[in-house]
Amino acid sequence: MMVGGLRALLVQALNSRAMAAVAQHSNYREEPWERLMRTGRYIVQTTFGDTPTAQTAAARVRTIHKHVTGVDDFSGAPYRADDPDLLLWIHCVEVHSFMTGYRVYGGGLTEDEVGRYVKEMVRAAELVGLHGDEVPATYGDLCDYLEGQELIASPAARDGMRFILYPPVPWPGGRYPKFPGSRILVVPGRAAWAVPSAAAVAILPEKARKAYGLPYLRPLVPSLRISLLGFHRAMRLIAGPPPGIDEVQAAVGSAA
Repeated sequence: MMVGGLRALLVQALNSRAMAAVAQHSNYREEPWERLMRTGRYIVQTTFGDTPTAQTAAARVRTIHKHVTGVDDFSGAPYRADDPDLLLWIHCVEVHSFMTGYRVYGGGLTEDEVGRYVKEMVRAAELVGLHGDEVPATYGDLCDYLEGQELIASPAARDGMRFILYPPVPWPGGRYPKFPGSRILVVPGRAAWAVPSAAAVAILPEKARKAYGLPYLRPLVPSLRISLLGFHRAMRLIAGPPPGIDEVQAAVGSAA
C-alpha cells in the first residue's frame, strides 16, 4: 500500500492542474504525517469497510472537493477538484499504482484477478462522483487511458517529488510522527525511508521517471523486495497496523 501510494502520488503530480490543487490547498508540508494517515484511512475504509463506512468517507471527500478551486500557475488553466477529468486521472493512476505495487512487491496476480480488481474499483470512482460508464472497467482500457495522458513535471510537481522522496527531519514545525518512539527513531527512519521511496521509483512508468529525471532502478527490484519485507515488519512493530485497519477488523469480528 505504501509503495503503491507513493508511486500514485508521483504520477498524479504530473498533471499540472491536479498538482496545483494540492499545492494551493493542501497542508501536506505542514502536516505530512497526519495527511498520510488520513489518506491511508480513507483507502482502508473504502476498500475493506462496509458500505455505510465507505459512503461516509467518500461524502467527506466530496464536500472538501467542492471548495477546492483555483488557477494553475504553470498552465494558467482553471481547476476544480470535483472536475470529472481530474477525478478520473486520480482514480486511474491510483488503481494502476496499487495493483503494480502489489504485483511487483506483494504477490502474483492472475489475469482474471487483475481484471476483477479493475472492475471492482469502478465502484470506488463512483463514490467520489464519477459515473461508472466513464471509468475504465478492464485492464486494457485502463492502460489505454493512462498511455494517452501527457505527463509534465511542473515546478510544483518537482517540489512535491522532492518532498515525497526526501521528507524533512524532523517534520515541518518541529513536529514528529505521532507513534511511540517516533522522536528517537526519526533520524534512522529518514534512512529507512529510502527503501519504500526507491521501491516506488523503480516501478514508475518510464515516461514519468523521465519527466522527473529520476534514475532507472528497475534492476534493484529483487533486493528492494527483500528490504521492503524488513521495513514492513519494523513499521508494524513501531507504529502498529495501517490507519483504519484495527477499526475494520473490529467491525468484521463483531459482524461475524
